[in-house]
Amino acid sequence: MSAPAHDVVVVGGGPAGASCAYWLARAGHDVLVVEKKRYPREKTCGDGLTPRSVKQLHEMGLAEELAGHHRFDGLRSLAFGRTLELAWPDHPGFPSYGYVVTRKDLDALVAERAQKAGATVWQEAEAVAPLTEGDRVTGAVVKRKDTGTTEEARARYVVVADGANSRFGRALGTSRDRAYPLGMAIRGYYTSPRHDEPWIESHLDLRDRSGHNLPGYGWIFPVGDGRINVGIGLLSTFKKWKEVNTSHLMASFAETAPASWGIGPQTSCGAPTGGKLPMAFSVSPSTGPTHLVIGDASGAINPFNGEGICYAYETGRMAAGAVGSALESGEASALEAYPRQVAAEYELYFKVARAFVKIIGHPQLMRALVSTGMRSRTLMEWILRIMANLLRPDELGPAEAAYKAVAAIARLAPAR
Repeated sequence: MSAPAHDVVVVGGGPAGASCAYWLARAGHDVLVVEKKRYPREKTCGDGLTPRSVKQLHEMGLAEELAGHHRFDGLRSLAFGRTLELAWPDHPGFPSYGYVVTRKDLDALVAERAQKAGATVWQEAEAVAPLTEGDRVTGAVVKRKDTGTTEEARARYVVVADGANSRFGRALGTSRDRAYPLGMAIRGYYTSPRHDEPWIESHLDLRDRSGHNLPGYGWIFPVGDGRINVGIGLLSTFKKWKEVNTSHLMASFAETAPASWGIGPQTSCGAPTGGKLPMAFSVSPSTGPTHLVIGDASGAINPFNGEGICYAYETGRMAAGAVGSALESGEASALEAYPRQVAAEYELYFKVARAFVKIIGHPQLMRALVSTGMRSRTLMEWILRIMANLLRPDELGPAEAAYKAVAAIARLAPAR
């Protein structure tokens, strides 16, 4: 058995991988991150950081860097001719504000932070195959563009964080449970006179060119640098979702957005990009004898709102804790704490999220729910706390009752 050169190899330097690397390096472990691209690089994303993400970034020491980006106070929801501006709720564990930071800037910031903590980062380095010895993963075969070499990066443990299309994870036997929801998103940037507004905007009555309601939403997020991020998200719980042309839907949304945003071909910063999003921890297994799968590679995306960045940071940190315990104790079985912690933190919440998206997969039910919600600020404030996973500890009892109600409605949803 070849001697490992590192304590941990992290495959992928996005939010999950960089977070995991930061916390491991901070604890004094020898960490190598292999990132396929070179920073700064573009990623398809809405770029909105909710209070959960902001907390994780602050705890990585990035508060000062974040403060230089566009801060927003909450969500403006629009549907059926009504508008509600909903401030982020007060919460004892999270800030009451968010930021809009492009992934091009954000991922570079966190990777640099991991490096400053002591992690080694190879850029333009693709992990093309796992190294294995029996049932144990011992590293990765890495093709390095900067040196023109192919190298073996060996480690005691490997963390898989190469994103929603995780090739490395699939090579280790991961697969997506197709009974779970899948999201599809597309976004583009536009210049806009409203680029620095204090609200991110969500349009909840998304329609196709024929005027039919669709189970999804459109967004407009001010970036603060002269641009806005404009996009749409759809869910696979809609039986006709494969028939939807997202490029056409994106164009239709851009055409029907409020004229004051100034969205049009003349203000476009380039062609929109899109991708599919595995949700609700739909990818498994997340644990092997010497490896863990985290972030988007494990399907750690919230079906309620398509948010994945905070769960990437959080699962990266959880994985760092489990791997750190394994390194310090010499017991690989310490990795088993990771799926237990993920289940304790998210299992009930994501179970209800799956039930909810089953409901809204039926356009008539979504239309009724959104129309009802938009008539009550109190109800929509409650929904915002649930969808952003920002319930206070004293609200968990009532929330469980609400969860049971959602699950009951889901069972009554019309068969497709």
